[in-house]
Amino acid sequence: MKLEYVLPAEIEQRSFAIIESELDREIPQEIKPVVMRVIHTTADFDYLDSLYFSPDVMDIAMRTIENGAVFVTDTNMAKAGINKAALARHGCTCECFMAEPEIAAAAKQNGTTRATASVDKAAALGKPVIYAAGNAPTALIRLTELLEQGIFRPELVIGVPVGFVNVVQSKEMLIASGIPCIAARGRKGGSNVAAAICNALLYLADKKL
Repeated sequence: MKLEYVLPAEIEQRSFAIIESELDREIPQEIKPVVMRVIHTTADFDYLDSLYFSPDVMDIAMRTIENGAVFVTDTNMAKAGINKAALARHGCTCECFMAEPEIAAAAKQNGTTRATASVDKAAALGKPVIYAAGNAPTALIRLTELLEQGIFRPELVIGVPVGFVNVVQSKEMLIASGIPCIAARGRKGGSNVAAAICNALLYLADKKL
């Protein structure tokens, strides 16, 4: 069997058309760009049921992006996957502190994880933050701790860590905290999902330019 060469833009267009044809329900228009891009990234229709959107989170995301948000990720993989041109169009930036020596030193000194130390650094930025966690449930645990203490309240948290230990529980803690969030309930998620959600929000903001 010989396969044709398909250019990237057409691959994406065809992929979204296939997803649309295989949906077993209508997705609310407000959240559809996010849900569709996550399914496109993962080829996993389970996200139709597992993605959670807090009230008004899409409007909050658009306002935060318009105000030049700092996206902070818990992996360099997620950072690499976020569209840099889209960030620049909105005056946004993206940071990942995980590989910084000071973060490793702080984690060692405090007996915590680098993800926890990274949240502490994000809290000191003094700018509107969209925090995207695709790997570390400890990031979500720390975020909820700082939120309860009144120390750090990101404008939006994307909580989609993947795995088995404290993953489900940390996402439910995030949802229960009442902070604006998009979360993937259950064990599934990952850096690719975190980046996909960030990109979906940025592309949606593009349409408002």
